[in-house]
Amino acid sequence: MENAIAINEEKVMENPNPSKKHKMKFTTRRSIEALIFLVIILGFFSFLAYKMTLPKMLNTFMQTAYHLLLETVFYIMAICVLMGAIGKLLTEFGVVRLLENILRPFMKPLYNLPGVAALGAVMTFLSDNPAIITLSKDQNFSRYFKKYQLVSLTNFGTAFGMGLVVLAFMTALGFAKGALIGIVGAIIGSIVSTRLMQFFTLKSFPELDAPISEESGDEEVISFKTEGSIFMRFLNAILDGGKDGVNIGLAIIPGVLVISTLVMMMTFGPSGESGNYMGVAYEGVPIITWLADKINFVFDWLFGFKSPELISFPITALGAVGAALGLVPRFISSGIIDHNAIAVFTAMGMCWSGFLSTHTAMLDSLGYRQLIGKAIGAHTIGGLAAGIAAHWIYVLICLI
Repeated sequence: MENAIAINEEKVMENPNPSKKHKMKFTTRRSIEALIFLVIILGFFSFLAYKMTLPKMLNTFMQTAYHLLLETVFYIMAICVLMGAIGKLLTEFGVVRLLENILRPFMKPLYNLPGVAALGAVMTFLSDNPAIITLSKDQNFSRYFKKYQLVSLTNFGTAFGMGLVVLAFMTALGFAKGALIGIVGAIIGSIVSTRLMQFFTLKSFPELDAPISEESGDEEVISFKTEGSIFMRFLNAILDGGKDGVNIGLAIIPGVLVISTLVMMMTFGPSGESGNYMGVAYEGVPIITWLADKINFVFDWLFGFKSPELISFPITALGAVGAALGLVPRFISSGIIDHNAIAVFTAMGMCWSGFLSTHTAMLDSLGYRQLIGKAIGAHTIGGLAAGIAAHWIYVLICLI
């Protein structure tokens, strides 16, 4: 928002007295935009109302959101609180530091990143995507990077966002095997995304092949401060971590209630025995299912999806992985999910983790807005690679 205000202020400074013609052109453009939006939104809901009848469509819309809030959002929030507390404990008592040291040797050969980047992977896995931005703005951390490497942290960190929550959620549903395979797929996707981002960046802006800082130092200086008694550190860690979990849980509510509700209403059909609409939760007009069914042989080969409805998970994960998780219980109750689907969901859910809604802000905060398109393109490919890898790893394990 601040950047948008700044841009508008720059335009005003450049043209403090816009002409009447300019004002009319701007007004016309906004009017056309409003008309197009109205046609699309009214057309969409009119189509649903025509198929379901208006009262049943509205009731289904509200009932689905209500059921998602009670049955899914609060469940995910509880997991976020618990995982937030555990993550904070791991940080406070040096486990994150230990993991960083173990993973450090893999950063250069796999990601072409300095060893301290392992800290970013662990922190985003334990929390969410924005954690990587907090680290990248720390000069004690960023000085080990070249400019193009620092930019690629956006893709690198996003690929592990909310990983612990996704893993815990899938495991709690009884799909630990598929979830662990999905973690491997997400790692493969992160490598593809990060390397592609570095390639695209250097190809377009070779001048970014320069260090952030001329200073050199020992990477071991990246550490965590510990103060107070063990009991107080333990108590503060679980309380602070739990509070962070609540914030994450609250942040996913709009995505789950709005995005998941709309996706479900375009994925599942009527629930009546004779194909009639009842106006209850989780009904809709299966537009996504109908479209996916036309090319389901592609999704079957790439991801092992036997039901076209399953494609709605990765589509939703593009905007919010929390919203995508809200679809899983419904898939389970419909009997269309297995360990392979969970592996693909975990891989793509982690790797994408709502990157369309975060990449723009993340790169803008780093000062490289011109690279947003390249970051989104690279991460789209990385997420697809994650899902494909998870599926074929699962097939290979089953053959063995």
